[in-house]
Amino acid sequence: MITGKNFIGNSRSGKGDTTYKTFNPQLNTENNFSFVEATEDEIDEAVRLATVASIEFGAMSGVEKAGFLNAIADEILDLDELLIKTYCSETGLPEGRAIGERGRTIGQLRAFAALVKEGSWVEASIDTAIPDRTPVPKPDLRKMLIPLGPVVVFGASNFPLAYSTAGGDTAAAFAAGCPVIVKSHPMHAGTGELVASAIVKAIQKTNMPNGVFSNLNSSGIEVGSALVKHPGVKAVGFTGSIGGGRALFDLASQRKEPIPVFAEMGSVNPVVILPDALHKRGADLAKTYAGSITLGTGQFCTNPGLLLGIKSGALTDFINKLSDEIIKIEPTCMLHPNIIGAYEHKKDKALSQAGLQVMADKKAPNVQANYARQTVTTVEGKTFLQNTALHQEVFGPYSIVVQCEDVDQLEEIIRNLEGQLTGTIIAEENELAGHQKIVSALQNRVGRLIYNGVPTGVEVCPSMQHGGPYPASTDSRFTAVGIHSIKRWVRPISYQDWPDNLLPNALKNSNPLGISRLVNNEQTKNNV
Repeated sequence: MITGKNFIGNSRSGKGDTTYKTFNPQLNTENNFSFVEATEDEIDEAVRLATVASIEFGAMSGVEKAGFLNAIADEILDLDELLIKTYCSETGLPEGRAIGERGRTIGQLRAFAALVKEGSWVEASIDTAIPDRTPVPKPDLRKMLIPLGPVVVFGASNFPLAYSTAGGDTAAAFAAGCPVIVKSHPMHAGTGELVASAIVKAIQKTNMPNGVFSNLNSSGIEVGSALVKHPGVKAVGFTGSIGGGRALFDLASQRKEPIPVFAEMGSVNPVVILPDALHKRGADLAKTYAGSITLGTGQFCTNPGLLLGIKSGALTDFINKLSDEIIKIEPTCMLHPNIIGAYEHKKDKALSQAGLQVMADKKAPNVQANYARQTVTTVEGKTFLQNTALHQEVFGPYSIVVQCEDVDQLEEIIRNLEGQLTGTIIAEENELAGHQKIVSALQNRVGRLIYNGVPTGVEVCPSMQHGGPYPASTDSRFTAVGIHSIKRWVRPISYQDWPDNLLPNALKNSNPLGISRLVNNEQTKNNV
């Protein structure tokens, strides 16, 4: 049931006077429900409850947290058709996408449940004392990871489930033992409230402390800014634009107690197409990349917005074929009038740059409101190097093909790119070995290297790195996807000469959790 209210802990609350509605981009009309923006008092109460809950929740066993995470997954599934219909009405995305994203969300929750139930993720390390060591005795030292405290998670516009209320950031923070306050995304507040209600039901069924979760509504920046500046908040998770992520990062760094902001932001995801592959597979590659550029109306952070090749007849043929193939694809709906407005604005800015040539610009008649027209452009390598405005992301079905003079210019362009989430190399196996400078240059700019594939699509597994050098993310050491994303919400602590009976179970001599630990530089599950 959608009420339009906030969740302050386990209770619904709507004290504010400011309301807003979500929008159905397919029908080009507002949805029926009104949502109440959180007040300053509600923000304070959510943080107060989270602070109190963090003591009990942070001390809970992995088995208890696993039960909570699995219960959230079960409750989301119980929302069934209501959740799917609400998702579609607030995004313009098809039912299949909604069902698939729900599956990914459930999978993430269950993966973190399995992780914390097993328990070795805390990276317990024990170095036993050597009291008779000379000239200085060695103390007993034991180290493990512990939760940071209350975390604020900002819902993402383009993933209402997998990157929002109970998405990867929230699941990872819960697994770490951190209470979560979600700043719900205004474009899918109804979807957010339904998922929030599922989380609250799971809290109550598994006897988690009140305040381990809150969900706050806001159509502007005020609530999010207040949360980031609140002294009770200890970390922030964000998925969205460079401007939004950087603003939060700056707010957090200006606090009396600065806190980490783990933001996943912009990326053009460069694709390097080497000559032999282009000559042998150019037509097939053009068709594949036309589909990748337009997938989900280009509304993925891994959309291939930049294609790089060396001037040749094969590259010319590829550009022409890509243009032909992308025009064949029917336009699809973007998430919101604001999203398509930003797309058109940024695209127009790119098209106004000197030296840029438009190769394909879908001009379908009678295109519905909020349906994006896909565009392919091309530019000389020298012009691209000189004009960094051409390096910027255009969020939507847009891509630019850069025609490099030679391999040296291709390498120079890669080295001058900003940080990216992904980088792809299309090559024949025998030519890849001959271009190690290209591989090295790309490796230094991205978080994930792809060979002979497309960047769209992010597999949720331990070996996935979803993050990269700034501005792809604010800290390239961490991933926003997979079980290792839990490391964003913890910090290490050492216990020196601590009584065994007062140590956390993960560090006790008897290893009551049965986890794998590093004991005197040997990985083992044995007792000390």
